[in-house]
Amino acid sequence: MDKKVGVAQYGCGKMSVYTMRYVYENGAEIVAAFDVNPNVIGKDIGEIMGCQPKGVIIQSIDRIDEVFSAIKPDACIITTMSLMSDLKEAMMACARNGVNAISTCEEAFYPWNSSYNITKEIDEMAKKNGCTICGAGYQDVFWGNLITTLAGATHKITKIVGKSSYNVEDYGIALAKVHGAGLDLASFEKEIASADNISAKERQKLIDKGEFLPSYMWSVNGWLCSQLGLTVKSQVQKCIPHTYDKDLHSETLKMTIPAGHATGMSAIVTTETKEGIIIESECIGKVYSPEECDKNDWIIYGEPDTQVVITRPATVELTCATIVNRIPDIINAPAGYVTTEKMPRSLYRVKPLNEYVK
Repeated sequence: MDKKVGVAQYGCGKMSVYTMRYVYENGAEIVAAFDVNPNVIGKDIGEIMGCQPKGVIIQSIDRIDEVFSAIKPDACIITTMSLMSDLKEAMMACARNGVNAISTCEEAFYPWNSSYNITKEIDEMAKKNGCTICGAGYQDVFWGNLITTLAGATHKITKIVGKSSYNVEDYGIALAKVHGAGLDLASFEKEIASADNISAKERQKLIDKGEFLPSYMWSVNGWLCSQLGLTVKSQVQKCIPHTYDKDLHSETLKMTIPAGHATGMSAIVTTETKEGIIIESECIGKVYSPEECDKNDWIIYGEPDTQVVITRPATVELTCATIVNRIPDIINAPAGYVTTEKMPRSLYRVKPLNEYVK
């Protein structure tokens, strides 16, 4: 590809500060930006990035079709919500305009096992208009390709156990609320945990209706099984609140969480496969107390056992770098909703992004 890769930014909050800067520093450029927040609409993206004006004004998402028809970006980065039901409109806008899109939405990483009908609708529209839609981010490398790479050095696997934690303060209010941060324990049980106290048949009905609320590891386990060639026999999840014994201020929630209230939660997903391998993964998302930090800890049990522990990963920056590094992959990929286990491993980009586009 001879020209610079042109990228649209959909969602101009905390994550976009990194994604937009990384786009420029990787030899590409932002050609359009959108948001729903009236406080940022009309601003130059340079003000969001904390640099000189870039000559790109943030516009209302209502204008996305008009803008895409006039300036068709090579790719669109979507950094907004965490569920496919929330992202459907954004992804469909990209799909109907033939614009490749990649999102930090956690469910978008592998939504075929949680929001099949929504994903299929986006897939069909993307195929019709010759573009690729997908989700990626921190999980793409640290919960996905890292684990399957280690599996490739293992003779026999009986179980894979993973645990990863992150500070919801770094990701914005939507993610914090999905984790139940700030709720008293009774409200947490009613609004968050009770959703998983259902049978497999009831869960499937919710999935069919697009009303299931998957934890982040639900998608990860599906991705891992797809990459490893495993057949899912059963999959369940449970959400457990985390608390702190002192009042804890949350700048993202604009509140002080009282001692004993939920600061966030653990979501534990257990997958049994027909091949006998069990995958048990846990993600811990909460408002951190002063002594806490991000961790990523995985163990592959078998012959031999292998453990990898990563302490203090910069999850925000790693998420955003993975998204930008993936841009050539989504441009090169076949049309449709294509999850990243069907793409090459995410690679460091030494050259400008356009030089990796076929």
